[in-house]
Amino acid sequence: MPLIGFLGISSLADQHPRVGAFVRRMHELGWFENQTILIEYRWAEGRTERYSEIAAEFAKLRVDLVVTAGTGPVLAVKQAAPEIPIVFAIATDPAATGIVSSLAHPGGNATGLSYLGPDLAGKRVELSREVLHGLSRLGIMANRLAPGPMLELQEVEGAAIKLGMAATLFKIAAVDDIDAVFTSFKDRYDALYVCSDPLVNTGRFRIVSQALTARAPTVFGERDSVSAGGLFSYGPNVPDMYRRAADLVDKILRGTKAGEIPVEQPTRIEFVINLKTANAIGLNISPIILARADEVIE
Repeated sequence: MPLIGFLGISSLADQHPRVGAFVRRMHELGWFENQTILIEYRWAEGRTERYSEIAAEFAKLRVDLVVTAGTGPVLAVKQAAPEIPIVFAIATDPAATGIVSSLAHPGGNATGLSYLGPDLAGKRVELSREVLHGLSRLGIMANRLAPGPMLELQEVEGAAIKLGMAATLFKIAAVDDIDAVFTSFKDRYDALYVCSDPLVNTGRFRIVSQALTARAPTVFGERDSVSAGGLFSYGPNVPDMYRRAADLVDKILRGTKAGEIPVEQPTRIEFVINLKTANAIGLNISPIILARADEVIE
């Protein structure tokens, strides 16, 4: 039976909806664990050093394919086992970060779905201005050790400046760095934009709890962070991207080379608002904005 290595960027508890979407689609395509396929799951728990460790383990196991997300894990697998096909369910600007040659012709051993992080950054900044009247100072948090979030940070900063906002950059490298971001919240910025990344996903509950204490509006790219207490998100439906990743896995297992499968784009972009959080930080959101949201969490 084909052996798949699943490199989870955070924990099973955090990624359960994504894994579930992937496995259900694999079932629909005729692949059942321990019957027609084997899957070895490993969890990085948001620690970047785990990527290379897990990649080396998968190389030893001689897995037939690796499923993961993010630029860091893909690069780790490429280095440990350049011959193993890789499917990434999410990657921020995969061509710019060098994990594929181009979206149309990936080449090499990897393909998957682009997260469109930098491309959607400007829209999130515009939404921030609409949701938060009078927004003039925007804090931007990103994992400085990951190329994708750093690309997004640059796009956000540029979009903020273009709209006449002052931008304060917070480049973190560990979950413990999050607390310092909120130390001077009132003095330095009016809202916090969080660039999506395994590190911030691991620390999302710390981010939203600190933000609630500081009465800080937060902007995310993923719905999960809004469910946890963030103010709003605008971005792809991530479980749907994992579901679509299963189709790419199916193609590779049936003989297509990863480098010959074009990188796909998200098809479902969602605007989600947490009204409970808005009320908790004393923010009134216009009914017109609420009507535009794909989902309002109350």
